Amino acid sequence: MNTWHKSTYSENGSHCVEARETKNGADVRDTQNRELGHLSFSPSEWSAFVTVASD
Repeated sequence: MNTWHKSTYSENGSHCVEARETKNGADVRDTQNRELGHLSFSPSEWSAFVTVASD
């Protein structure tokens, strides 16, 4: 999966982030400021985030 997506919990038009999973981990960007780039996280960092966020 290498496409940007928002959480299914995000409302349309709300301020949120988009993520895309890559072979190197994941990238995250602000939907309101896409032109500013993104942050990249390693597989272990992304896994830890998803685990904590889903609790």
